[in-house]
Amino acid sequence: MDNANEASSSLSFASSYLSNGSSNPNISACPSHEHVANLENLSLSKLSGSLEKLLIDREYDYSDVDIVVEGRSVGVHRCILASRSQFFHDLFKKGNDGSVKEGKPKYLMSELVPYGFVGHEAFCVFLHYLYTGKMKASPPEVSTCVDESCIHDACWPAINYALELMYASATFQMKELVLLVQRHLLNFVEKALVEDVIPILMAAFHCQLDLLRSQCIQRLARSDLENTTLDRELPPEVFSEIKSLQRKALAESTPDAMEVESSNEKSIRRILKALDSDDIELMTLLLNESSVNLDDAYALHYACAYCDPKIVKEVLNLGLAEVNHTNRRGYSVLHVAARRKDPTILVALLTKGACVSNITPDGRTAVAICRRMTRPKDYNEIEERGKESNKDKLCVDLLDREMRRTSMSVNASVSSELTADDLHMRLDYLENRVAFARLLFPAEAKVAIENAEVESTLYSNPPRGSNGILREVDLNETPFMRTRKLQLRLQSLLKTVENGRRFFPHCSDVLDKFLDDDMLDIFFLEKGSEQEQRIKKQRFMELKEDVQKAFHKDMAENNGSGFSSVSSSSSSSKKGLSQRVRKK
Repeated sequence: MDNANEASSSLSFASSYLSNGSSNPNISACPSHEHVANLENLSLSKLSGSLEKLLIDREYDYSDVDIVVEGRSVGVHRCILASRSQFFHDLFKKGNDGSVKEGKPKYLMSELVPYGFVGHEAFCVFLHYLYTGKMKASPPEVSTCVDESCIHDACWPAINYALELMYASATFQMKELVLLVQRHLLNFVEKALVEDVIPILMAAFHCQLDLLRSQCIQRLARSDLENTTLDRELPPEVFSEIKSLQRKALAESTPDAMEVESSNEKSIRRILKALDSDDIELMTLLLNESSVNLDDAYALHYACAYCDPKIVKEVLNLGLAEVNHTNRRGYSVLHVAARRKDPTILVALLTKGACVSNITPDGRTAVAICRRMTRPKDYNEIEERGKESNKDKLCVDLLDREMRRTSMSVNASVSSELTADDLHMRLDYLENRVAFARLLFPAEAKVAIENAEVESTLYSNPPRGSNGILREVDLNETPFMRTRKLQLRLQSLLKTVENGRRFFPHCSDVLDKFLDDDMLDIFFLEKGSEQEQRIKKQRFMELKEDVQKAFHKDMAENNGSGFSSVSSSSSSSKKGLSQRVRKK
């Protein structure tokens, strides 16, 4: 009995000491439920904080397994993961199959999660919950968009982040976290754009979340989203369920209505399937055999959403589709392309006359759509010299710049009266320019070249002598034919430069300085005096700094007051330009 009283007194004393921070021995020794609860809460909080150190403090990095997420290794502790998750218990029990003989075993997130995607930030938040039992705030760099007017309650990055958490929670069998994230996703279903409900439905389907699945299906069934989209993006059984609800609603509103597929609907379905197969010839034959045209089928909308960029350009080049045509939902082709965020497709549409200022029925432009689809993490990604820029950033900046563009800076017309020497001189300059653009700005150059509507062989740099004259000449060609070939090549190169100036003006400014500099003639020579070597090194550092700054200028500058015009003819008039050394 005395021992029990002593233990009780000790518990009361410890509870009072921890909760009040007092060591007064005169505090009442009577234990209470409140004191015991406080002690337990404090103990759990301290335990949670101690386990958190294992994740955030490098001094406590005793991890024994690496999980690779988006190319980054995240150290974890098998004992903790296995005790908290049956999935990890079974995984570690099987072992690593001897894939790593030395060092810590490694597991790839892409192999652990069969459906969906789990990013680095979402996985770190999941781990924090698994270790500490506490939910961290959503990282804004992946759960918000770059549209300053958005409140981020249902934009795509917010939804996507929740989906990543759901795939992690469901795959790794953390039931309490699944329920928590499901409530969050249920809030999105009515707020989100109907297009963004489809990925939520797919998560509900794969993770077997019946309540979430039912809510998504009902939203899609009463939406105006095209059946071609639903059929393309959803599993057959889910699409059938939506169609059943739509038929039931139609029967209730119009009892005598019958769902009969018209011949036009059949033709449209065949045309879109031909696009899926990248078969433009088949699509053309189907058009000739039916009364349906490309605009009736919204074929350009479909191609911009799902097909290869090459197919989009081929459809545009047919000249049979209106580039500013809107579908039944009021979306233009450019609006659909903005959701996909492919700069090659965007430039192809803009080059053909797509209007960047057109708005959707809810008042969004293409650039607004693109901004609400883009995370700060992607938009603010630091580019490395010579590496491709982030496509999300390219698309936002491209559309934003096009909205502000007031005039073109380059006249692409070529006079037929140019002499052969003039043609060779200008060709040499433009070929150097395109070659250096591909070296310094590969992603931007690729977009500009692909949308110049010329054959790729035009950029294969045909062999030339030291005087700039083509080494291989067809003796059967007349002088006029040779001059005409050079003119066509010059037009294609000018079109590429024009695209670069229009869509990537600050990158073009760097190329202007790079190619117009007198130091370029000796810049790439391997031999030279000591003084020449010092001059080359100093100039190299200056040019390197200019290249790095240009990556960020297009993003930072939003004044849109027009771009400076630089005439290619004035650049090419400098003596010795045709003798400059091209970097191999």
